[in-house]
Amino acid sequence: MARAQTIHVCDACHGETAKWQGQCPHCGEWNSLQARVVSAASRTGQASRGPSLVPTTGAPATLTDAMQAAAAEAPRRSAGMAELDRVLGGGLVTGSVTLIGGEPGIGKSTLLLQVAQGVAQDVGRAQVLYASGEESAAQVALRARRLGGDYGHVQIIAQTDLDGILAIAGSAKPALLVVDSIQTMALTAVPNAAGAVTQLRECTAALVRFAKETGTAVLIVGHVTKDGAIAGPRMLEHLVDTVLYFERDAGSRFRRVRAAKNRFGAANELGFFLMQENGLREVRNPAAIYLSRAQQPVAGSLVMVTRDGTRPLLVEVQGLVDPSRLGAPRRVAQGIDSGRLAMVLAVLHRHGGLGLQEHDVFANVVGGLDIDEPAWDLPVAIALASSLRDVPLPPDLVAFGELGLTGEVRPVPFGEERIREAANLGFKRALVPKANLPQSPIPGIQLLGVDRIETALARVLEPRRAATS
Repeated sequence: MARAQTIHVCDACHGETAKWQGQCPHCGEWNSLQARVVSAASRTGQASRGPSLVPTTGAPATLTDAMQAAAAEAPRRSAGMAELDRVLGGGLVTGSVTLIGGEPGIGKSTLLLQVAQGVAQDVGRAQVLYASGEESAAQVALRARRLGGDYGHVQIIAQTDLDGILAIAGSAKPALLVVDSIQTMALTAVPNAAGAVTQLRECTAALVRFAKETGTAVLIVGHVTKDGAIAGPRMLEHLVDTVLYFERDAGSRFRRVRAAKNRFGAANELGFFLMQENGLREVRNPAAIYLSRAQQPVAGSLVMVTRDGTRPLLVEVQGLVDPSRLGAPRRVAQGIDSGRLAMVLAVLHRHGGLGLQEHDVFANVVGGLDIDEPAWDLPVAIALASSLRDVPLPPDLVAFGELGLTGEVRPVPFGEERIREAANLGFKRALVPKANLPQSPIPGIQLLGVDRIETALARVLEPRRAATS
């Protein structure tokens, strides 16, 4: 008989270590390790004797035949929400496993209940099985009543025994299986408690096997740590096909769904939603969230065109330059990289003739969005120069472009798509890199192509200064 062993499991990330330590070696959390007694065989034998994640199909087939078979099976099914379908790459793929994580109370269960309703209302009145391990069937029914709609094809089961859930799903053969949440599920063959690392790994592997063998799409809810990462070993994210993060800004009703991993679509795709009393509603024009500008033109404010996954998105960037009253001037960046902001300030000083060594500099992206592409270099530089010279910028102007260390304005990907999106939203002028100028003019918008930072500052600020003087 295998001898029991004592391990220490982190409450924050569920990482395991043999000896107690003050700090978790996996996530760095202090005083989070708790002792647990497990069988040595259960720690090493379960994974080795489990079946393969991808079922074998006998004789191999050519990839061309597999492609034709996949196309004939119509592998994608709409989730009932266009924004979520776009994040998923076109809808839920047959036999796929999607893991969605988010902070408590953000609306994960609400979103998945709406997805269950949307899939059930798809062509053929598909069956959906909703397995709740955190709430009773009556509690889920109360939420469904608040959301409204027809749930006649959505079956509900409230239990944490994953073996029983998979048995019911195997008999019902639903088009979609929702598991809320994976941290509450447990397999009988694994002696660890629900939420332990071994249980999380084996339960996820069992769901992946079930999805691949039956063709059922599986949606899994995962808890997150205080750092925002999905709790448990990173192996969970490697096992599943798609990883989604449900995000929000403090005090805001708007929600974002971000694809951190997607085997069937583009990663880093974003979907925007608005939380209301009757559930989540899609935001078809996200620019409305980030373009709440002042009624009168003000210095230091400019609209830029960034990329939200595969689509352009207009956001407002703001810059504030103020004489420093401290020995070391402050450099504060919200929504952009602070190190790259320092580079932009150096380029402005060396090639733009703007000395900011004795000024506090603040740069902000309105709406709490994080921009991780260099297209914000040019608009932030212009906004800071506008604030320094106290010259308001035209309200119908948009800009984008990357700055090089020698002062050149470099092109960014998908320049023509960005310009067309700005024209569709009513902007009349666009300051863009010369290399991003389209071959044919775009109706309704005047293009100002620049190749140097000093040229860009002169094209925008000098006419405004002459007009206000």
